[in-house]
Amino acid sequence: MQSEQSMTCFDVAHLGHVEMLTDRFEESLDFFTRVYGLKLSASVGRSAYLRAWDDYEVHSLKLTEHHTTGVGHISYRVSSPAALERRVAAIEASDYHVIGWVEDEPGHGKAFQFEDPFGHRFELYWDTRRYIPGEHDRPALKNVASAVPNCGVLPRRLDHLNLLADDVTAFRAFMTTCLGARVTEQIRLDNGRLGGCWFTVNNKTYDLACTEEHGGGRGRFHHVTYATDQREDVLRAADVMLENGVHIETGPHKHAIQGTFFLYVWEPAGNRVELANSGARLILAPDWETVEWTEAERRKGQAWGLRTIETFHTHGTPPVTRG
Repeated sequence: MQSEQSMTCFDVAHLGHVEMLTDRFEESLDFFTRVYGLKLSASVGRSAYLRAWDDYEVHSLKLTEHHTTGVGHISYRVSSPAALERRVAAIEASDYHVIGWVEDEPGHGKAFQFEDPFGHRFELYWDTRRYIPGEHDRPALKNVASAVPNCGVLPRRLDHLNLLADDVTAFRAFMTTCLGARVTEQIRLDNGRLGGCWFTVNNKTYDLACTEEHGGGRGRFHHVTYATDQREDVLRAADVMLENGVHIETGPHKHAIQGTFFLYVWEPAGNRVELANSGARLILAPDWETVEWTEAERRKGQAWGLRTIETFHTHGTPPVTRG
């Protein structure tokens, strides 16, 4: 009999973009362009549309001025118009909150929006706008999206994001129902609860993680991650962050879960941003069984013994207001 993990439908193709909210817009924009090395594709109102040099779409990060920080919405591209119809039907047949169709993004066509049980807003779309490089960033090789820039830490593409929820099991049900995702790895706490899940909709090891909320907030954002070509890029990025006065939270080091080589920083508004090298790990087995980690195993720290610092469990955006 096929397991839940082997019946993934692959209606959803990949993570498309993440909208990040900032209450220090100009400083955040300077960080993402000058220091982090993303390219500005468009500006509409108080939103900037950014992409890494090999992201094929017009944007993978939407940076929006707001009264606080956090995540505005998470956007996935589906694999076909028919796949979009199937996903919309599945979501509308569920008990999850449906927002409906929207058409307000310069980077893609109409999108279907809905929410998880914790207030995170998601959307699915098919029609997209591919990035067309101009003379200033036309690549030498025709099989990449644009030329490699010469400033910042130079991430290649959007990789994943991490959200916070006070019931990871409920979030897991949302992801499998609405996106047809499968869980590649997870943490099982001593009390029986799920402490974290890592989801994929394709053959990557993961494109979204959800970990347990320890800060008392709702619908909060943990981090967004862009990928580099090699570990040395992450090491160089640490020096770039240091030279620019960026708060380095933890790393460079290697995660035990998923094996990612990482560096975590806080951008000027306080949103956590990761730069990572995921190596060559892919989930090629159609009947992949979820790898489960125990609480005792996680207490050992990261892959090479680095202890997970307290803020990694408690810091999220927006910050929690204490009464």
